[in-house]
Amino acid sequence: MPAGIPLDPDEAAVMADPRFGSAIRLFNQGQWYACHDGFEELWHETQGPCRPVLQGILQLAVSQLHLERGNRHGASVLMGEGIGRLRRCSPDSLGLDLRTLLSTAALHWQALQSGITTPADGLPPLRITAADRLSDG
Repeated sequence: MPAGIPLDPDEAAVMADPRFGSAIRLFNQGQWYACHDGFEELWHETQGPCRPVLQGILQLAVSQLHLERGNRHGASVLMGEGIGRLRRCSPDSLGLDLRTLLSTAALHWQALQSGITTPADGLPPLRITAADRLSDG
């Protein structure tokens, strides 16, 4: 988010919550189930505009869990839902680089839809674009 534009209070609260930083770390480590739990807790407690961002990220995480377990259909459905939800959000919501996440997720989703093997590198890490506004938690 550009400097000088105030954060939505709900977004600021999520970004300051230590569980947010923990969920990001788990996502980046490929610990899909654990990161889903972290994002889901925050999602249940959030009513503001960042709620769909949290849900979209957790859907992408669960899609990866389905993929690891061999459930390509479940992975495809959840990845598509997560992509659709995140596309309607600001590309820097919650201080994250959602643009990179979305572009890679879209390539994976196309591969899943066409039956092609998904890229081995998986989803990119969640990159924080506003690190100075996040708790170390």
